[in-house]
Amino acid sequence: MDNLPESLALEILSRLDDSAAVACCRMASKTFNSAYPGLKFINLQWRLKWYLESRSRVSSSSNSSQFTPSLKRVFLNLVSNLSALESVRIGVENPPPDVLNADVEDDGDDLHITDGGFVKEWLPRVSGALKLLSLSDFWVQSSTRRSEVLSLISAHCQNLIELELKNAWLAVQNMNVMPMLTSLTLELIRLDDKNLTEFNTSFPNLQVLNLIDVRGLKMPMIHLLNLKTCHWIVTDSPSYICIITPNLITLRLECRSPAALYIEAPLCYNLHLAVDHLNAFAVKKFENLKIVQLESSNIYSVIRKFRMETVETLTLDIRAGGNSKFTLEDLLCTFPNITSLCFKPRVWSEFEVWCGNIGLKGVKRFCGYLSVVDPLMTFALVDCVLEECFNCVEISLLIHRSVASNISKRFITRCTAEWPEVKWTWGIWEEGREDYWMTGEQLL
Repeated sequence: MDNLPESLALEILSRLDDSAAVACCRMASKTFNSAYPGLKFINLQWRLKWYLESRSRVSSSSNSSQFTPSLKRVFLNLVSNLSALESVRIGVENPPPDVLNADVEDDGDDLHITDGGFVKEWLPRVSGALKLLSLSDFWVQSSTRRSEVLSLISAHCQNLIELELKNAWLAVQNMNVMPMLTSLTLELIRLDDKNLTEFNTSFPNLQVLNLIDVRGLKMPMIHLLNLKTCHWIVTDSPSYICIITPNLITLRLECRSPAALYIEAPLCYNLHLAVDHLNAFAVKKFENLKIVQLESSNIYSVIRKFRMETVETLTLDIRAGGNSKFTLEDLLCTFPNITSLCFKPRVWSEFEVWCGNIGLKGVKRFCGYLSVVDPLMTFALVDCVLEECFNCVEISLLIHRSVASNISKRFITRCTAEWPEVKWTWGIWEEGREDYWMTGEQLL
C-alpha cells in the first residue's frame, strides 16, 4: 500500500463514503495518510450503540468527567488537516421510540453537534469551499439547548448550496442572507421563527425546500419567489398557513386541520395535499396543475373546495378512520378532465357504494390498491371500474403482500381472460414499503 501513487490513494479515499473507513485507511498506510489532506468530504455518522456502550462502561463511576464520548474529538481530528472541504456530513443516530428515555438521558453535550462552541472550532476554517453541510444532532442533548448554528452558518458559509439540519432547537437571531443556498432541509426542528419571517428573508433563492416536523410555528408563511419543489409536513396546529411561491412546480403539504390555508402557486404542476379537514381554503388559480393526490379522513370536505379543469391524473386516499361519502358526480364536477385515476385501499374498497351510471369516459388509465382479494366481490369491483371508465385501456392493480399467491393467481387469470383487450399491470404493495411492479407471470 505504501508504494501506491498519492493520486491513486486519494482517489481510493474519495470513493469511501464513511469517514470511519477513511480513518482506518490512514492508520493502515502512510500513503493514505499523506493523501488525506486532499480529500474534499467528511461523512461521520455516530451510532447509538457506541454511545450506549460507552455510557454503560462508566455508569458505575462517580467521576462524570470519565464519560466523554469521542465524536467531537474524532471529527476535529478529521477536519484539522482539510482546507478544501466541499461537503461535510455529521450525524448521530437517535434512539427509536421504543427505547426507554432512561437508557439515553444524560446532562452531557458530547454529541450535541449543533452546539455553537463546537461549530466555531471548525466551521470558519473550512467554510470557503463548502457547498454542502448536513448536521443531524442528538435530540436527547439538543432538545433543551437552543443553538445559534444558523447565525454561524450564514456568517461563514456564503458559498453554501445545500444545507440540512435535523434534531435541533434553532435560534434565528443575527442571521445573514444566504443568496447562494438553493436547497434546505429542516427535520424535527424547534424553530424560533413562528411566522417564518426571518426564514424568508435569509434564504431568498431556495429552489428545494423540505420542512419535516418543524415546530413552534403559529401563522407560517412561505414566501419564496424562486422555489420549485416544496415538501412541508406540519405537526403543529397553526391558525393560518400561507404559501406564496410563483414559480413552484411540485408541492407536497401534509397537515392536520388548518383553520385557514392559502396557496398562491400558479405554475404548480404536481400537488399532494394530505389534510383531515379543510376549513377556510383559498387558491389563486392553478394554471398548470396536472397531477393531484388527495389524502384525507374526509375526502368530500377536501374535494368540494376544488374546481380544477386542468387536472389529468388524480389519486385519492382515505386516512385511517375516515370514509369517502362522495360520488362519481362529485368527482366529475371537480375534476372534469381526468384521464388517469388511482384509488388507494380505503377508497377502492368503497367504490361499489358510489358506483353509478355517470361514467368517467375520459379515464384511459386506472390504478387500484387491493387490501384483500375476494373471488366474487373484488372481481365485481373491477367490472364496476370498467363499466364506469368505459374508455379505459390500461389497468394497474397492486395486491397486498399478505394475499395468498394461489388466490392472486386465480384473480389475475380471470381478469386477463375476461378483458383481454385491456393492458394489465400487476404489483405488490405493503404499508411502509415502496410499491413493487411486475408482470403477471412474475407475480404468479
